[in-house]
Amino acid sequence: MDWKGRRQSDNIEDRRGRASRGGAPFGRGGMRLPTGRMRGSRLSFKTILIIGVVFLVLKLVGIDPLQLLGGNPGTAPTSQVSEPRKDEMTQFVATVLAETEDVWNGIMQSQGRSYPEPTLVLFSGAVRSACGNASAASGPFYCPADQKVYIDLSFFDELAQRFKASGDFAQAYVLAHEVGHHVQNLIGVLPEFNRRRPSMSQSEQNRMSVRVELQADCFAGIWGHYTAQRGLLERGDLEEALNAAQQIGDDTIQRRTKGFIVPESFNHGTSAQRREWFARGFESGRLESCDTFNNPV
Repeated sequence: MDWKGRRQSDNIEDRRGRASRGGAPFGRGGMRLPTGRMRGSRLSFKTILIIGVVFLVLKLVGIDPLQLLGGNPGTAPTSQVSEPRKDEMTQFVATVLAETEDVWNGIMQSQGRSYPEPTLVLFSGAVRSACGNASAASGPFYCPADQKVYIDLSFFDELAQRFKASGDFAQAYVLAHEVGHHVQNLIGVLPEFNRRRPSMSQSEQNRMSVRVELQADCFAGIWGHYTAQRGLLERGDLEEALNAAQQIGDDTIQRRTKGFIVPESFNHGTSAQRREWFARGFESGRLESCDTFNNPV
């Protein structure tokens, strides 16, 4: 993907290095992969006592221990929010986000809609969102409550090394999919699904979730369509995205991790479905092609 030297989005919030608790966010996570849980370690009573004494001494001499640790809990250092790190991967995701902004601003404007741009939150390990706490093991996710996309960039290493889905356009597909959930939130798909969810059985929720995720794949394909029109794709890019869709299908992941599949538990779509709906969006570039709710999936 020919991305270097292009506009980078300012809608980046860098929380890397900020401590937070993990968990399961009540958002949309189209790229969750099964990973091992991180094990914590317990501090001994002696260690806790020493830490307490040190904090007390610092307080007595007029030093705020929290400032030495990098700020108050629950807030990110100002420099991290206003000026994201300039490493290459940060520049890449900022460029991809900018490209999604250009595409969806154009599409929404053509339909007489506005497009409030989402914020991309970079975190490491764990993060707190308006949808709850999440760990890196949850994978990238979109939170409709704060209209932010969250990602630990180490996910891309996991995608490439464990799931054999490498390449910059595969990574771009991941971001475009989560932005697709933002589009769904704006046009009312996610609010309607969340409104109906409490009255659904688990199997009904899973079936509806598959349709939601496949539409986000199709929306990612629409972004890919216009990216190709701009001449940004290089040889093999489309294959990278299709391979990523293949590798993160529910059936493929379950075969890899369990050795068998449980179709009734699918909530993101099979490999074939994810490839098909991304391809539909890529080929047409039209929202009308992404109606997963009134067409067979």
